[in-house]
Amino acid sequence: MMDVISQLAMELGTSDGIQKKQVEAAVTLIDEGNTIPFIARYRKEKTGALDDETLRRLYERLQYLRNLETRRVQIRRSIEEQGKLTPELEEWLQACTTLVALEDLYRPYRPKKRTRAMIAKERGLEPLAQLLLLQKSGKSPEQEAEAYLDEEKEITTAVEALAGASDIIAEQVSDRSDYRKSIREWTKKEGYLVVKAKDDTVESVYEMYYDFREPISRMNGYRVLAVNRGEKEKILTVKVEAPEAQILHALKKTMIVDENGPAAAFLEKAITDGYHRLIAPSIERDIRNELTEQAQSGAITVFGKNLKQLLMQPPIKGQTVLGWDPAFRTGCKLAVVDDTGKVLDTLVIYPTAPQCKVEDAKRKLHALIKKYHITLISLGNGTASRESEQVITELLKEIPEKVAYVIVNEAGASVYSASELATEEFPEFDVGQRSAASIARRLQDPLAELVKIEPKAIGVGQYQHDMNQKKLEEALNGVVEDCVNKVGVDLNTASVPLLSYVSGINKTIAKNIVAYREENGSFHSREELKKVAKLGPKAFLQCAGFLRIPGAKNPLDNTAVHPESYAAAEKLIDRLGLAWGERIGGKVKVDEALSEELGIGLLTLKDIIEELEKPGRDPRNDMPKPVLRTDVLEMKDLKEGMVLKGTVRNVIDFGAFVDIGVHQDGLVHISQMSDRYIKHPLEIVSVGDVIDVQVLHVDIGKKRIQLTMKIKKG
Repeated sequence: MMDVISQLAMELGTSDGIQKKQVEAAVTLIDEGNTIPFIARYRKEKTGALDDETLRRLYERLQYLRNLETRRVQIRRSIEEQGKLTPELEEWLQACTTLVALEDLYRPYRPKKRTRAMIAKERGLEPLAQLLLLQKSGKSPEQEAEAYLDEEKEITTAVEALAGASDIIAEQVSDRSDYRKSIREWTKKEGYLVVKAKDDTVESVYEMYYDFREPISRMNGYRVLAVNRGEKEKILTVKVEAPEAQILHALKKTMIVDENGPAAAFLEKAITDGYHRLIAPSIERDIRNELTEQAQSGAITVFGKNLKQLLMQPPIKGQTVLGWDPAFRTGCKLAVVDDTGKVLDTLVIYPTAPQCKVEDAKRKLHALIKKYHITLISLGNGTASRESEQVITELLKEIPEKVAYVIVNEAGASVYSASELATEEFPEFDVGQRSAASIARRLQDPLAELVKIEPKAIGVGQYQHDMNQKKLEEALNGVVEDCVNKVGVDLNTASVPLLSYVSGINKTIAKNIVAYREENGSFHSREELKKVAKLGPKAFLQCAGFLRIPGAKNPLDNTAVHPESYAAAEKLIDRLGLAWGERIGGKVKVDEALSEELGIGLLTLKDIIEELEKPGRDPRNDMPKPVLRTDVLEMKDLKEGMVLKGTVRNVIDFGAFVDIGVHQDGLVHISQMSDRYIKHPLEIVSVGDVIDVQVLHVDIGKKRIQLTMKIKKG
């Protein structure tokens, strides 16, 4: 059996510099049922401070290797039951480090449907195939075949006998795992992906792929996903072009004993048939699948990083916000939300076509601003957003109140507003009013609001509908879980969706927490959590450190200090003679002696001191703030060379889309991001970053804006 721990240590040691003892500790903690956020935050001493991203990679790889081991056992048992397990085969089985290698090795022993080779073997032609492969008799294939004519088995001519022998040889070629491995690697290294249009007169978004040929070894993930989608939509045809001549030459050289012998031509034909009919289609499927898996894996990683940046955008606190869900025919839905997220008022106005009641809309809008002291407008970026923005900017110039606005990505807002959760939250509102409230809250606390929406509906990825949905969901849920636990959750205000992402809390426990809160009032301590139904000691251990109680009797209940470390934290405060909230500064020497005195690890001690220095610190405050606007530009206002400030809305493999305030995001291609070579845009920018860009080109007809970060002066 494979030593999974050693294998993990070898792989992660190479990529991340992780030692075997760290891997052992992490796997043990995972197997004990601890969550990734809990291990990353509160078991640093055991893992050597592995972060959540590294732990998730470790966990994913652990699952793969354990699945590999399970499959190895299944295959070994199957071969053993057939009585075909040899010491050599056993050794080969144990040497396989991928599922593909295992399946290649198992191929000759896997139960098959009746193949042409099976039928030929049933008719007694296997000995003929072996004779022809050995080429020892010196007879021609036709002469060898004469001995196998049998009317009862419906072999009446040498041609029929040789056809059966050829089928057997072709399958033998196909079933050799070493041949398959070499052909697969050769095709990946030397082959091409060739893409053609089914009809090159048809206009489509896939026109750049109408006559496309790229080495497989150089195929970018986004190109793979693009041609896959074009193929699925029946616009493109895609095939793998292998180095066929070299492959066939190598197969013939390996299998044909005497290239000048009487059976050489026959064997060459049989080997060619085996390659064309059995190996090539299978290898093509394997390579296409591998390219797709790699592309999806890369896209999921980018999606996850974008999502993390979006969720970790800083909240805008202390402001009454007007949420604006723009529309044409049905009117623009407005919702006034106070600084706690409570909806104070809703309204529908009709400044856009076909009604165009602009002055009436302005009057009602100004009345709301005066009545509720609105300081910020959160405008959704959907249909009629540009027209709505024009109305807002005109009004802001006409009124004395100081009000700014922000354009918010409303992806997923319609999904939320029609959901069961939104119905429970706002039973008296229609979907438009719910959407407006959500758009306002997205600005006030992006994390708390966005967790109500299925992560893949948030719209910061590429080709998300073409992904393996299970893998995408698992990866994105992991990102949300890490963000929620990194920030911490107010136990007395958190919604069920937000609570359900907290370490150790499932949806049932989250509902029980809210039910307890509604029945008994606010929580006054973390200890009170133990009274919640189904929240046992294990769940308490996992979740307690991530739940905050502002104003709690014990100030530690509003920090990331875990209850298991309260005694140490209190002892430290007493030892230093500090009042709560007083800065520790350089008053303590943080070393092994102090950690031993307090009975905690050095890393835990450092975390406690950090919390005591900045109790209730929100890590999102370190992220870029949204750009507040008071005026609007249009595409026609843009001029080449103009320098603008923009917000990165989405990062993809070939660049980043940037909001520069004209309602049409501009593209900064990867080649326009830096003077140095970069592999991926994420090396330079992240979602939410505020950056300076220069206009390169504007195409109003196609609504395309090309931007550069390599700003030229003058």
